[in-house]
Amino acid sequence: MNASLRSIALLEASKGVLVLGASLALFRYINADWQAYAEALIRHLHLNPANETPRILLHWVANITEPRLMTLAFGAMFYAAIRLLEAYGLWLGRHWAIILGMASAGLYLPFEILALLKHFSWLGCGVFATNVLIVIILWRHHR
Repeated sequence: MNASLRSIALLEASKGVLVLGASLALFRYINADWQAYAEALIRHLHLNPANETPRILLHWVANITEPRLMTLAFGAMFYAAIRLLEAYGLWLGRHWAIILGMASAGLYLPFEILALLKHFSWLGCGVFATNVLIVIILWRHHR
């Protein structure tokens, strides 16, 4: 099988495993005191809680509820399952996985363009270029 498909499969699998780990961590800490964790993190980083970023974090954790965390965790598990399924199909060179890969990588492109227009960053540019490259590679395999 083509090395480019297997490389994309490994990338998708790594994203799936990373998000799966994050979702399992959410389940583990579903009843944690998120407010205390956020305040300790802000103190540890010597941030001023009145500044914008710490204020956003404190506001976000103040609104965390168990149903919201459960929804987020199950959504992350669904995302991870799709990524892992796509990786499996790409590794085996399945046509359905190539189409799924084109759709999933292509879906992000308009949002990445908007993000780059709003605030340019080299990281964002790299992510955009990677997704364009993935779409091109998969398109070539599709034909």
